[in-house]
Parts: sequence; C-alpha cells; structure tokens
Amino acid sequence: MRNGLPKGKDQSEPPHLYRQQKNDQELLEKLALSGMEYRYGKSNKEALRRVKHELKVIHELDFCAYFLITWDIIRYSSSQGYYHVGRGSGANSIVAYCLKITDVDPIELNLYFERFLNAQRTSPPDFDIDYSWDQREDVQDYIFKRYGSQHTALLGTMSTFKDRSIIREIGKVMGLPKAEIDGFTDPTRAAINRNNDAFRKITAIYERMANMPNQRSIHAGGVLITEEPITYYTALDRPPKGMATVQWDMYEAEKIGFDKYDILSQRGIGHIKMAVQLVEDNQQRKIDIHQVKGFMKDPAVNANLRIGNTKGCFYIESPAMIQLNRKLECDSYLVLVAASSIIRPGVASSGMMGEYIKRHHNPNDVKYLHPVMEEQLKETYGVMVYQEDVIKICIHYAGMDGTDADILRRGMSGKWRSDHEMNRIKDSFFNGSLKLERPKEISAEVWRQVSSFAGYSFSKAHSASFAVESYQSLYLKTYFPREFMVAVLNNYGGFYDRALYVQELQRSGGVVHLPCVNNSDSLVNIHGVDVHLGFVGIHGLNETYIEMIPEERRQNGPYQNLEDFVKRTGIGLEQAITLIRVGALRFTGKSKKELLWAIHLLLGAKAKPSSSAELFCVEAKNYSLPVLINTSLENAYHELELLGFPLSMTMFDLLQTDYRGEVGANDLINHVGQLVRMVGQYVCEKTVITKNNQKMWFGNFLDVEGNGFDTVHFPNNTPLYPFRGAGCYLILGKVVAEFGFASLEVLKFAKLPILPNPVIS
Repeated sequence: MRNGLPKGKDQSEPPHLYRQQKNDQELLEKLALSGMEYRYGKSNKEALRRVKHELKVIHELDFCAYFLITWDIIRYSSSQGYYHVGRGSGANSIVAYCLKITDVDPIELNLYFERFLNAQRTSPPDFDIDYSWDQREDVQDYIFKRYGSQHTALLGTMSTFKDRSIIREIGKVMGLPKAEIDGFTDPTRAAINRNNDAFRKITAIYERMANMPNQRSIHAGGVLITEEPITYYTALDRPPKGMATVQWDMYEAEKIGFDKYDILSQRGIGHIKMAVQLVEDNQQRKIDIHQVKGFMKDPAVNANLRIGNTKGCFYIESPAMIQLNRKLECDSYLVLVAASSIIRPGVASSGMMGEYIKRHHNPNDVKYLHPVMEEQLKETYGVMVYQEDVIKICIHYAGMDGTDADILRRGMSGKWRSDHEMNRIKDSFFNGSLKLERPKEISAEVWRQVSSFAGYSFSKAHSASFAVESYQSLYLKTYFPREFMVAVLNNYGGFYDRALYVQELQRSGGVVHLPCVNNSDSLVNIHGVDVHLGFVGIHGLNETYIEMIPEERRQNGPYQNLEDFVKRTGIGLEQAITLIRVGALRFTGKSKKELLWAIHLLLGAKAKPSSSAELFCVEAKNYSLPVLINTSLENAYHELELLGFPLSMTMFDLLQTDYRGEVGANDLINHVGQLVRMVGQYVCEKTVITKNNQKMWFGNFLDVEGNGFDTVHFPNNTPLYPFRGAGCYLILGKVVAEFGFASLEVLKFAKLPILPNPVIS
C-alpha cells in the first residue's frame, strides 16, 4: 500500500533497496540510530523520541526505500569527495539529518516532520540534493548504473504557452520587430497598446493559445526509480543528454505514485568545493566544511554578516540581501534563516518585511494581532515568515483541517494553484474564524497576510538549508578570502560581473596579474598572494589555445621567447595578436608594439621563410625600430576590450575629471536629510513596477575606495536620468536612512565621460 491506497493500475510499487520491505525497515532503523549518536551523542532523549516517531511513520507509509536510496546516493557521492546540500522540506526530518542527507538540525530550529511527511499527504515526498555543477552528471550516472537502465529515467516536463510567451510567438508569426513585441509585454504601456491594431489581433487569439503545450523538455533534476521496468508505464525518449527520459512530468509521476529524486546543481557549491581545495593547495590547510555549527558561532564570520561583507557568498551577496542583513544587524544563524525567507516577494509585498525588522529591534514593544499569533509566532514576533507559519495560523486561528492546510501549502509553492481552489480555502478560513468567534477585522488582516504569501513563501527548512550554505561560504571568505574569490571567479554564476569579484580579490590582499603564457592556466590560479587571470576569460581566444598553452608549458617547460612560443603552439596571427594586446607575452621583455611588429614578420602574409637568406648567401641585417611608446591608457583600453574590465587602471582613473564626490559611502549615514553629490562606479540595477504601473529602479554603486552604496530612482526622475550601462556616474541625491542603513534618493544622475582611446583619437 502507498498513501492508504491499494496497488493497482494507478499505483506503482516502490523500489526496495534490498528487494524486501522488512530488510529495508531494519537497515533504515540501524542507520538512523547510528547517525543519531553521531549527531547528538548517546543520551539525547528528545532526538531518540523523534527518530523513533519518524521511523514509525516512514514504515507505515512505505517510504523506507525512499530514504535508503537517497542515503545510498549520498554515500556514493561522499565516497567520491563530492560535497552536497540537502535542502527543501526534507530538512524537517531528523532521520534525514542523521543519515547526513541534510545538515539542518530540526530540533534546533523546531521544525516539524509533518511538514515533510504525514498520513494525510497525498503525494510522495522528495529531497532536493544539490551538487556542484561539474559533479552532478557523475552522480546521475551512478544512479542509472546502480539501479539499472530498465528501472531508471529522468523526468520530463512540458512548457505551455503563457502570458508573454503567447504575445512573443504570435508577434513573431506576424513578422513584428523585437522592439515592438517587447513593448506589448511592458505593463507601463498597457493604455497605449490597447489602441494598437497589431496588439488587438494578438489578444483576439490569446485565449485560444493560453496553457496549450509549447515544447517538451527535461525536468531540472528529477530522477525516477521503479521496481518494475519503467517501460510498463511509458515509452522513453533519449534526448541529447543521453539518459532515458519519460514522456510526462512530475504531476503525472505523483498520480501514479512514483518517488522522485531531485539531483540538482548550483554554482554556490562549486565555489565552496574549489575554495576548500585551493586552501589545501595554497596554504596546506585542510578544512572540514561540514563543521557548520562552529562557523555559526564564530565572531569574525558573524561580524562580516552584520556589515554586509558577503559578496561572492551563496544567497547573501545581492545588494537587497546585504541591505536587509545590515538593517537587521544580522549576526546569527537563526536571524539569517528568517532573513532568507523575508527577502522573498511574499513577505516584502505584504509590508511585513519592514514590520519584522522593527519588531526584531524592539521585541518588547510587539503588539500581537491576536493571542493565537503570539502563541504560534512568538519566534518571529507575530509575523508570518515561513510556509509553516501560514499553515499554523490557518489551523490554530481559523480551525482549518490538515488537508486544507496541505492544499494551501501546495498553492503557496506554486503547485496545483487555481483561483477556484484559493477561493474555496478563503471561504474555509473565514467560516472557521467565524465559528471560533474571531473578530472580523482581525480575521481580514490575518487573511491579507496569508494571501500575500501565495506563490512566494519559503519553507523554514528551505531557508535553513540556504543559511547553512551561506555560512560555509562566509566562513571561507572570512578566513581565506583570496582562495574563496578565486573559486568564485572560476565557477562563474555569481550575482555580479567578474570585474567586481576581481576588485574584491584585490581588496583582500590578492596581487592580481594579467594573463601570462608562462604563469596562467585555463582558469584563474593562485600562488601565495599572487593571482594570475586565466585564459578562459580572454574574449576571442580560441578554446584550443586556452587548454593547450598551459598544457604545453607543463609538458616541456616555460616558453623562452616569442619565436619559441609560436613554434611550440602553432598559433596563428590573429590569436597571437589577441594574446599580445592583453599582455600575455610580456615575459619577453618587449613592448606590445615591438611584439606586434615581430609577430607580423613571423606570421604575416608576406613573411618569407627564414632559409631564404641562406639560399642566396645574403648576410642578415639587423634593423633597429624607432621608439614605440606604449601608454597605460592604451593598455587599459586593451583590457576593457579583451577582459571586459581594466586591470592596470580603475574606472575612476579613466575619468576625465578628478572630482570624486563630496562624501564616501561609509560617511553617508552622517548626512541623513542632506543633498549630496557622489561619484559612483556602476555595479548593477534592478527594475520594479509600482502599483501605479510605473517603472522605478534600485541601483548599486562603488565609491572610489571600493565601498558600496545603494540608490533609489523614483518614476518622476528616471525617464529624465536613465541608466546608461557600465561606467562612473555623477549622482545628486538626498540621503535617507531606514533602520540605520543609509541610501541615496536620486534627483539627478549622469554618466561621466572617460578619457578617449589614444589609438582612435
């Protein structure tokens, strides 16, 4: 049986790790109790009670094999030295914690198992297991080999036509230019679009296309493992990835009763994995990155969290998250768990983010909406922060049953969401509140907070998992900042452009060098404090040479001169010019212009064989070149073109003006209410649509010292003073502060001109 239903055509038999349910049950109990001793010691009665309770539920619902197969996957990946993060609602399970599937302690965070698995649950649970982006495929390969190709397949998925995709596809068929199609999806142009003939034609067939299948694809990481051959249930595809894929999605899998294993990947784990290895190689120090509880209590780590020194760190590096943590003065794991959830749009849009920060700083002044709110949400000062909070309030305030609470949870996470369903739950909430004689006005406010979560809330276990990884990243950045930033650069996928991470590397004491054929590798490398940028970051350099140049050097020693380099690599003229212009051949002691002259003589179309002089017995002549001046400004322009940022000069050095503003970022808090002028280097921007359908922007900049500051651009000013891409800006604005965090409300805003390229001018 599974979920109380007899096995039949619509119910799959769960795979048993050792083919018999009894054996699976005994093994799971043995592993869980052994893991409990590892996690909690021998005498933790609460842990023992919870482990035994969970094991009973897992056995009754026939999910022993699901836990064991997940444990088996973790056991394999750990044996290969792979690092993983178990996240999602599975972190509510103490059995999962004891099996090392997750690193989140459910007792410490007061997480309840029923959020993950309970007798009323109508679908199989699923663990989300994240690996480094370059290790996931090997884990998937293990699963297919371990459980057999007849019993294993990737989940499919089906994208449908929705909203913007409908407009775009119809617009393409009509032959409309991209700019016009983009205008049709811009909410600020809604009134103008209504009078557009082309837009009216699109809307005429919009409803017919809505939710129709668009294209089949592969689920982000879902793997199915079945007892019977999987072809009993579906035909299989073998897409370019090469692994068998079923022809339906996760919802159909749930209806049949299949257990899904989410084997996912992310760049954040790649940062951590590589940083640990770099520290071992560069400093001969081994780090046990799983000792997270120690990281959480480290004063230096928490100090960096509080001041927002978190660039490069998983989930806590964005300007919004840095700003939130600074407002909260976040310096503990539990506060970070809450911050990871209140940053989500659901809490922010309800207005409860600001309320949470205020209550966090003044907990004794909190006035709860109702005694139930205090009883259930005292930890979060009466604010609904997590999915679990919403469920608790619906049950305890409105008397809703567990089934409706589970439907509400799935609605909030984007699964099975429909207006009809939400309306039915709303009626259930208000009817239940009425029966319990709750005040109508309070019920209305409680429901407003509940409904604002729809589609955006986080489970507490999910936030806790993210916070664990954030602490691991931040520990590495705090104590090994150079190795950590090199790892961030080499794994890409961060929030910011590479230029900012290079600046962070320099601020941490790293001496960053341009690529060099005798010192660089394909990726960025570090030796002591010296960091050489890699060939992979050079725009226009062929992949063949990215790998071959350092490999040839390792095999046969350093390159001796330009001729030796050309001979050993067989490089062509164009690629050689790219390396010369980026400074990668400076080991020769010659200037770029001398090298460019020489490479054209060696490889140019009119170059003659060196043996011609011998053929005619003509004595070779030595020509002396005129002095060829190479300026730092020329070099900076070469770097801008080939690396995307200048290394030998800063963007401030390139400005035509020496003016650097009246105040610096760290001094803003002392000028609240004043108009100030600042000069800032553009980092990033974020566009939002206001309730009045107008656009406004949030910007992030660095001052000349490399310290960050934030700007707000309201709709009345942004059309007059738009962002114009990378560079430095002169900014006039009013300094405002909220919870001790200062930012700039922009009044005027202009990009500053830089010195002209001397070659072009």
